Amino acid sequence: MASSSGAEGAELLQQGHGSLLPPCSLTTEDLAAYPGLANLLMALTKHMDSSGLSTNLAQQLEEAKKELHLRRANWLKWETLHRVLQEALRDSGSGLAAQDKKFLEVLEQQLLVGELRQMLNSGPSAQGTQPSLLGLMPSDLLELLPSNQELEQMRKHLPVELEKHLKRKCLALLSYFCPESDDAGEIPRAALMRTLAECLAAEKQRLQEASAQNQQLVGLLEQQKAAYPQVLLRCLALLKHLAREHRLGTQSELDRLNAQYLEIKCSAMFLKIRLEELTVLLETYVPEKVDVHRMMRDNLQAAICQGEQDLAASRQILSSYETLGPEFEELVKEYARLQAIIENRRWVLTEFNKD
Repeated sequence: MASSSGAEGAELLQQGHGSLLPPCSLTTEDLAAYPGLANLLMALTKHMDSSGLSTNLAQQLEEAKKELHLRRANWLKWETLHRVLQEALRDSGSGLAAQDKKFLEVLEQQLLVGELRQMLNSGPSAQGTQPSLLGLMPSDLLELLPSNQELEQMRKHLPVELEKHLKRKCLALLSYFCPESDDAGEIPRAALMRTLAECLAAEKQRLQEASAQNQQLVGLLEQQKAAYPQVLLRCLALLKHLAREHRLGTQSELDRLNAQYLEIKCSAMFLKIRLEELTVLLETYVPEKVDVHRMMRDNLQAAICQGEQDLAASRQILSSYETLGPEFEELVKEYARLQAIIENRRWVLTEFNKD
């Protein structure tokens, strides 16, 4: 009995009913171990969807998604219109006619009042939790609205101005997207503008596909980044093995040969330097210059010997003077004083002789 129930459950899974079951991971072994589980799950499919929600809750969720989509689309439409009008106000330049200037003033005033009303309706004061800003109520903003006549004129003039502004934006977008269309005429540009939405949608689709491809390539790049270090580590281990097994065995012989080669090269370099030194000396000191240098050396040695002899004589005289004692110093001082007096009187006699 259990085997027949398991076979029926496996048949249900093979027929494609597994996608209709609540979220669970079932195997044929599970169905064979628990008889009747497949029938229970198939009975639950009448009350649950594939995500595990009840049918009523799933229906309510689907209706809420549709309502949210409609509200988002509605909000996006009015938000786009509001931003386009604000942009039109920013782009309005100087030198406008009085009628256009009045239209822009009424439009700006209407937009400001609408923004203030939205702030008051969507803030905490709308729920009664906090007092409104400056004690204002939405009804207080009615005084800031333009007159009905001005609003009526603005509404009549608004579609034309909005169409002009949107046309300028479409032309600017067309010039950016297709720069070659600037030299075309008005009719070809209008034809291009009709296909601009399709071209932009195709370009958006292309960019999305390119972005998805880029994400895929980024994923592959990350995988390669994770794989490359492992490969490099294996290569490094292989190189270490080769160096340890094959390189180090002959390293000592190679080092000996390199040392011998460097020694011979160094000896050759020293011999070459000595040869260059001898060549320079041979070219610098010719026999005539050697004879002159020899004569100069003999003269200098003779001068040195004479100076040493004079120095020895002076030292001998000085030592003899030092042996005479303090009386000799007094005599020297007296001699110096008398010599100064004699010199002074000689100078006076010389001056008298001049006169």
